[in-house]
Amino acid sequence: MKINHLKDKDRFETMIEGHTAFVEYVVRDGALVVVHTYVPRPLKGRGIASELVREAYAYADKEGLGCKATCSYALAWLAKHGY
Repeated sequence: MKINHLKDKDRFETMIEGHTAFVEYVVRDGALVVVHTYVPRPLKGRGIASELVREAYAYADKEGLGCKATCSYALAWLAKHGY
């Protein structure tokens, strides 16, 4: 799966089978905050949201930013992965 970082839109996205899945974020107080995760119904259950969130937080780590979330999915992801 190819994930694109659209810095001008503060978003990571991928297109699969004609559907776009994405993670939106803001950078605030030295942290990348995932504010919304969206995966279209036909793509659910394939781990796409997890890969998008992982990519966003990998970028945050590379940039020296903290990792936070207001999105319920990303909050659960952070807890599961020990952030």
